[in-house]
Amino acid sequence: MATWLALLGASAAALRRQTEAQGLPERREWSRKLVHIGTGAVVLIAWLFAIDRRIALGAAAAATLLAALNHRFHLLPGVEDVGRTSYGTVAYGASITVLFWQYWPQAPASAAAGVLVMAVGDGLAGLLGSALPSPSWQVLGQRRSVLGTVVMALASLAVLSCLKLAAGGPTWWALLLLTAMAVLFEQIAIRGFDNLTVPLGVAGLWNSLS
Repeated sequence: MATWLALLGASAAALRRQTEAQGLPERREWSRKLVHIGTGAVVLIAWLFAIDRRIALGAAAAATLLAALNHRFHLLPGVEDVGRTSYGTVAYGASITVLFWQYWPQAPASAAAGVLVMAVGDGLAGLLGSALPSPSWQVLGQRRSVLGTVVMALASLAVLSCLKLAAGGPTWWALLLLTAMAVLFEQIAIRGFDNLTVPLGVAGLWNSLS
């Protein structure tokens, strides 16, 4: 897990340097989204290798602390410098820590549901929604777009469906409800705190409906 996170950080830094060298400021979010999407794999790594609860919790808590330090001191600008005030990386690490504490190892699918919907669904929605033009609106001062919302819904449903096929879980109708709730949680985000509400909300619903 630590090796994977270190590789992500190094890759984000390299991508940020390449973006700056090419003079493409509109792509400054790419390095952050690389970390955002890639971090979702930590729960799969922990599940695959049956990582002990104490190790998983310790690693997640350490990553959250590092994210908080990076947010404060901008040690890795490729992860934080997106031109707006956002606590997303810190909230993301905190949500993974809470999910490991709440569901590990007795309900790994619940933790995986929350983390993967956030990683893949929200990550792709933010990446494509900001890169491609589509009708948009404001929710609590945050821009949301038709494309981003559709991508969030489709990617979340795909991730949850794959998880159900691999490990069982809620009914197919319940997956539609989970997808709708994930989209709703993502819509009402403020300063990146959807990185906390989406994973915890989806994981809790998955666990309740399973």
